[in-house]
Amino acid sequence: MSFPQTYHQPVLLQEAVEALQIAPNGTYVDVTFGGGGHSQAILNRLGEGGRLIAFDQDEDALQNALSDPRFTLVQQNFKYITRFLRMYGIGQANGILADLGVSWHQFNSPGRGFSIRFADEWLDMRMNTEAELSATEVLNRYTQQELTHIFETYGDIPNARKLSGAITQERQKRPIETVKQLLVLAEPFVIGKYPQYFARVFQALRMEVNQEEQALKELLEQSARLLMPGGRLVVISYHSVEDRLVKNYIKTGSTDGVPQTDMYGNSYVPLKAVNKKIITPTLSEINQNPKASSAKMRIAEKKPTAE
Repeated sequence: MSFPQTYHQPVLLQEAVEALQIAPNGTYVDVTFGGGGHSQAILNRLGEGGRLIAFDQDEDALQNALSDPRFTLVQQNFKYITRFLRMYGIGQANGILADLGVSWHQFNSPGRGFSIRFADEWLDMRMNTEAELSATEVLNRYTQQELTHIFETYGDIPNARKLSGAITQERQKRPIETVKQLLVLAEPFVIGKYPQYFARVFQALRMEVNQEEQALKELLEQSARLLMPGGRLVVISYHSVEDRLVKNYIKTGSTDGVPQTDMYGNSYVPLKAVNKKIITPTLSEINQNPKASSAKMRIAEKKPTAE
């Protein structure tokens, strides 16, 4: 199976699909459809009675919809997973797969503002093009303290405060609206290699614009309720913030890592870790797809309700 890099090359494809332990007549959810690579691989293992529901909030992903009666594509953020599964008459699923991050298509498409390659373009970065918040609004409206928090938390920028200060000063002269403006403004603060520094700056803005941390929290909390006992949750993450949320939820049943208890002090952790060691791409896969280098996959299984 080959996937044109013009849209997206699925990461850890075989490993992720195998981790789901697909039952031929089961119901599965791919919450990050993208180019459809993972979804197609799941459908290949489903029987006639199987079902796959996929989510993607990016309108461009609709062009990749799979022509299969067992498949349904929902153009929505995966944080609405419970609402739409109920709409399609699904109470519980056998497996849920999430491949977080940005697709090749989003990086390489002019007009989206995800990449430093298109210097004259507007700083958009919205995965859902109908959403209100854009990177331009973040840069021009957030306080210096808020910008510093974003760059430190989502981009691991060591001199985030200095960068944020320069942004707040510059926007008093004129709005920061294009990729080129941000590149020129941030260039004096580059630490390390130029491309990597700007990749972290753009990553931080993208994660804030799309509220990716909050959406993942909501997905994790819903997944435990939606999975049937023995069902699998498979998450591929690319950032320490995302991986920490997944790890915390699997371990404690809470994304902040603090177990929730009832009035009697009893706690219940709905999932159990399947892989004690994080699964990462092979060197061969990384050589073919360099964007896979930071991928980390965790697998969890829904405990029996009696536990």
